Amino acid sequence: MAGKLELGIDTFGDVTYDADGAPLPQAQVLRNVVAEGVLADRVGLDFFGVGEHHRADFAVSAPEVVLAAIAGQTERIHLGSAVTVLSSDDPVRVFQRFATLDGVSGGRAEVILGRGSFIESFPLFGLDLAQYEELFEEKLALFAEVRKQQPVTWSGELRAPLSGQSVYPHIEHGLLKTWIGVGGSPESVVRAAHYGFPLVLAIIGGGPMRFQPLAELYRNALGQFGQDTSLPIGVHSPGFIAETDEEAKDILWPHYEVMTNRIGRERGWPPASRARFEHEAGADGALVVGSPETVAQKIAYAAKGLGASRFDIKMSNGTLPHEDLMRSIELYGTEVAPRVHELMS
Repeated sequence: MAGKLELGIDTFGDVTYDADGAPLPQAQVLRNVVAEGVLADRVGLDFFGVGEHHRADFAVSAPEVVLAAIAGQTERIHLGSAVTVLSSDDPVRVFQRFATLDGVSGGRAEVILGRGSFIESFPLFGLDLAQYEELFEEKLALFAEVRKQQPVTWSGELRAPLSGQSVYPHIEHGLLKTWIGVGGSPESVVRAAHYGFPLVLAIIGGGPMRFQPLAELYRNALGQFGQDTSLPIGVHSPGFIAETDEEAKDILWPHYEVMTNRIGRERGWPPASRARFEHEAGADGALVVGSPETVAQKIAYAAKGLGASRFDIKMSNGTLPHEDLMRSIELYGTEVAPRVHELMS
C-alpha cells in the first residue's frame, strides 16, 4: 500500500423516512444524495460512490446522472459507481457515460464494475438470468477493449461485433479508472487481476481478516498475469458514525433491522437480531459503526490487514434519515479521517 489511505462513502440512495415515519419520494432522496456528496467533498473525503438498483427501496437507477449533479457542485472529490451492473448494461454506453462524467468533472470519474447483488435489472432489460456468468465475462472483455481508447475490433456470442470502431468521448488524461467489485468469489478476484483492474472487496458480513486470502490471491494473480502488482485494493463496508458507540448503534439498529429483514425475506435469511448486530459492530465484525475513535480504529485495522489503499463506508442503511447521514458524514471527514491517517502513519 503506497501513499495516504483514501477514505470514501458509498450510498445506494436508500429510500428514507420523514419525521412522521412516511417514506420520502424518490425524487427527494435523489436530491438528498446530491447534498450528501457535496458535504463529503466539503469535509475533505476522497471518494463518493453511488450504487445502481432497480427497486422501490432504492432511488438511484442512473448513478452517472446523480454523480454529474454532484460534480457540478464540487471541485476535488472523486466520483464513481458502487457498483455499475455491467452484466445488464452495454459496455460501450457504460464507458461513454463515465467518460462524459470524467470530462465534466475535470478528471474525477471512476467506475466500479460488478455483477450486483440484486437481479431486477435482468428481466427489466430483457436478459436471461441463466446467462449471468456469460454476460459479465463477455461484457467485461469488451469494456476492457473500449477502455484502451483505440479503434475496437471485437466479437462475442451475446452482442453484435465491433469492427475498427472508435468510442467517444476520450478520457482527457490517461485511462478511465476502473475497479472490479467482488463479494468473496475467488474467480472474480482472478478476473480483476487478469484485466489489470484494481479490486474492491465488499465486506458486508464477518471480519475483514477473512478476506486476507483474497487479497493475497489478487496480488499473486497480478504477478502471474504480468500486471502491475502495486494496483490498489479497496474495501467497502456498511457503517455509521455518531458521538458515542451506543448512540451510533441505537440510531442505526432499527433501520438496519428493517433493511436486513426486508432483503432477508427475499433470500431466506433468518430474522435480524440485536445480538448479531452487536457482534458485527464489534472489533471483528463488518459493521463500521460507533464513535469517531471506534470507527477510525476499525478502518485502520482492516486497511493494514488487507493492505488496502481505500476504505469506503456504505453510509446509507435502509430508512436511516438524511439528517443522521449528514451528521455522520461530517464526523467522518472532520474527526475520523484525521485519526485514521494518524493511526496509519
